Amino acid sequence: MAPKFFATRAHLLVCQGQSCQGRGSVLLYKALWNHLERQSLAYYKKGGSLRLTESGCLGACSYGPTLCVYRPKPAGSGLEEAWYAAVDFPLAARIAGAAHEEEPLPEEHRYGPE
Repeated sequence: MAPKFFATRAHLLVCQGQSCQGRGSVLLYKALWNHLERQSLAYYKKGGSLRLTESGCLGACSYGPTLCVYRPKPAGSGLEEAWYAAVDFPLAARIAGAAHEEEPLPEEHRYGPE
């Protein structure tokens, strides 16, 4: 028997490197996970579509907590990636909401490739 598959609209990664942990990434991850659970956005919940993962260092050590989002581009033309520095819970919740609703991702604190 194969594992159950849950459709995913986006994958969010929260850095858990030492510098980001010193800037609150452990609490950010827990708060975001609780938010996804309460809103039924977690990928295994009914209607949920977001995966949330703790990651190793994402490389923006002086600007953490860092969050990265990967999601399919419109028309199935690859993956969109968005990188965020100095993420707080309200921003993380907005990012998650936009990813779930398949809306444009926030520009606030975004860096990296367009």
